[in-house]
Parts: sequence; C-alpha cells; structure tokens
Amino acid sequence: MIFLGLHAATAATTANARTAESSPYNVLFIISDDLTANALSCYGNKVCSTPNIDAIAQRGVKFTRAYCQGTYCGPSRASFMSGFYPHATAVLGYNNPRSAIGDLPTWSEHFKNHGYYAARVSKIFHMGVPGGIEEGSDGADDERSWTERFNSQGPEWRAPGDGETLENNPDGKKPTVGGNTFVVVEADGDDLVHSDGRTAAKAVELLKDPARKESPFWLGVGFVRPHVPFVAPRDYYQPFLPYEKMVLPTRLDDDWLDIPKAGINYKTSQNMKMDIRRQKKAVGGYYASVAYMDAQVGKVMQALEESGLRDNTIVIFTSDHGYHLGEHDFWAKVSLRDESAGVPLIISVPGEPAAVCNSLVELIDLYPTISSLCGLKIPKHVQGKDISQLMRDPSQTVRKAAFSVAPMRKGFLLREDRWSYIQYGEDAAGGVELFDTANDPKQFHNLANTKDHQAIVERFQNDLKDKLSTIRDNELGR
Repeated sequence: MIFLGLHAATAATTANARTAESSPYNVLFIISDDLTANALSCYGNKVCSTPNIDAIAQRGVKFTRAYCQGTYCGPSRASFMSGFYPHATAVLGYNNPRSAIGDLPTWSEHFKNHGYYAARVSKIFHMGVPGGIEEGSDGADDERSWTERFNSQGPEWRAPGDGETLENNPDGKKPTVGGNTFVVVEADGDDLVHSDGRTAAKAVELLKDPARKESPFWLGVGFVRPHVPFVAPRDYYQPFLPYEKMVLPTRLDDDWLDIPKAGINYKTSQNMKMDIRRQKKAVGGYYASVAYMDAQVGKVMQALEESGLRDNTIVIFTSDHGYHLGEHDFWAKVSLRDESAGVPLIISVPGEPAAVCNSLVELIDLYPTISSLCGLKIPKHVQGKDISQLMRDPSQTVRKAAFSVAPMRKGFLLREDRWSYIQYGEDAAGGVELFDTANDPKQFHNLANTKDHQAIVERFQNDLKDKLSTIRDNELGR
C-alpha cells in the first residue's frame, strides 16, 4: 500500500526565475482533515509510517512551525482560500466566505482567472464529515472558485466491518453511531469503498487526462481522513494491533489547575468517558486512518509522476488544523495549544532543494506565496505574507508571530519563537495563558498569573489589539 514515485529529474526553471511569460507551474494542493503533524513519520512519529507524505518532504521544504488561522474546519478553510483572516470576513463558523468577499477572487479562482483549469476533488472549503460525505453534497463550497468540482461519497461509520463507539459509551452498549463522535471501524473491502479512495481515483483520472498538458492547472485534492469516524480497510489497522501497545502522551496530575476554564478543551477523556483502553484504541484508529490517507496520497503522486507533470508542478501538503491525541487529556481540535493550532506543511517546488524551515508561517500565506511562485500578481486584498523566499533560504524570518483563533471559545493565539500567548475574549475576560516553550515545550505551566511575567502579558495584550485592528481595518481589500 505504498506508492512512491520515481525521482524526477531536476526542473530546469527554478522558482525564483519563474515569470508569468514562462511556462507556468501547475499547482497540486493536497489537504488532509484533522491531521496533527505528530502523526507523520517525516515529523518524527516512530509508530505511524507515512512513506508517501515523507516522499513529498524529501523533495520539498518541510515547515516545522506552521499554524492554521482557525482551529476547526470552517474558519480555517475559509481563511486560506479567501486570503482573509476569520475576523476580517466574520466567517467564524461553517459558512462560505463569498457573501463577505463579494467579487474578490478566492485562491483557486485567482488562478482560474489567469487561464488555469481549477478543480477540486472532495473537501477544500468546509464540508460536513461524516454527513456531507455520506450524502455526497457540496457543503459550504464556492462554485465560482472552480472550473469543475467533484464529490466523493462514502459510507463513513456505516461501512461494513467491526465498529466500536469509544465516546460516551462506558458500558459498551451503544451501537456504532455517526456525527462528530470517536468511532473506530475496521472496515471490510478495499480502498475504493471509502471516500478517500474514490477521491484519489478521481484525482488520478484528472491528472492522466491529456488536457492537463494543454493548460496549467490548480487541482485541490481534499482527503477527509483522519477526521472521525476513524474508518479504514482492515489491512491498515494491522501495524497498530493490539491497541494496548499504543502509548499515550505524558500527562501531569492537576494539569488543568493553572489554566482558565475556557482553556480546557471541548473533548477530554473525562467528558468523553473514555478509559485507557478506549483512549489507546482511539490512537490506533487515528493512526490507521492516517496510514490509509497516506496511501491515497501515494496514488495521486504516482499519477503525477507517470503523467510527466511532476517537474512542472508545485505540490503542497497540509491539513486544515491540528489535533490532540490525549495531550493534557485533550482530544480533537478547537484548542489553541500547539497540537491543535499547528499544522503539517510541506511545499515542493520544482528545482528547489529539500530543506527544513523553522520559521513561523501561516496557512493564509499559501495564497500569496503560490501566486508569487507561479508568476501571478498577488491581489491587494490578501492578508497573508509571501513566504516564497523561504523556498530558497529557509533560515529567513517572515513574521514575528503566528496568529490563530478558536471562535467558539472566543480564543486568540499569538505564537512567537519562545512564547505562546492565548487569550479568551478580546478583553481577556475568559482568562489568559502564557507558556515559555523554550523551557516548557509541552505547555504544562501557565505563567500568565505570575508576577515576573506581567510585562510580557501586557505586551501581548497590546499586540493582540493591534493585530485585530489591522485585520478589521482592511475593508476587505476594497
């Protein structure tokens, strides 16, 4: 189930020499759903092997400190596709940004307007999982962003196989259920039974279409795993069985005592009623979903190689946000800790060397960066930064702090090299968290209320006011 393409010859035209007049780069944007970088072997995981994503990293720039702009699907996807921070468009939930941005082009639409074939397969803008996947619906998609669009229906938690509901099922009597629920299904059948297998098959079909060589393309491939339910064909579970061998993160007693109530994530082992057995099975089920998704990435990349397009295609791999797998006894997304706000991000540009970049970057930077790399003018409304210089010199710095939000908690994150500052409410009424990640990388000790750190807290509060003011004063680029 590993699909590693042949190493293509180095492209003759490098990114810094690309112009709109030269043969334009294609763009292959691959995005996973609810994926923590900690689950990928190229980011250091020793249990979950992801050879196909690793292969992209071996030919690209791997960013170790990339952050989403919203810690759940709707605001994050609306942000990087529109080029606006969530509080500029007020897209803080699961709606489409079009009503806010009017005729301003989204990322793919900008390329479409410049002669690109723009298509999406499955989830790029928000789409309900599992509901939207079961229905095969468009969700909160933006039709004018695409030349063509394709959905990938799948059975999700109803897939035949061995299923167990792990969440709020302490007596084991609850049947396998749908919704945003921790469910593991060791499914019967092959990859094509499920949405991601069908997404890969459609992407392969599009890449092998001779029309892809006739005009440049911006192809978005949206995989829904490892979003719950954790569903994958049985074979992908084998490396993680028995589940008892899964190792949970280190936790501290009374870990929550020094953080505000708003800082306790919406899903915890306590409120989900998951004992240690269920927690370990959740980790194993998540890893199996990641392994399945990685295999689908491999199919897409193999098709790109076989089509002869790899040397002229920028490949991006990322996720809409991160995910907790038991850190601080937290699970899932929403939290503004690094596990949830941080994302994997790999950008592979033909002709540019592989590298690791530790600079702070944001998903909103993709729109201007890929436009720049492809020789397109960056629209004035776009609020992200062009980080294309990092493709050539990963040691450079483009921003002092990364910014992310958790609207359902009225939470804000400013993440600097050393400090992680989290504030709940624009007036901080919901509390504040401050972590010294140089000395406390796992963010166990909140320093916000200590006497020695009040000047730092005050500085961050002022920085946050300035950031929000700048975002809102943009007037949507008009």
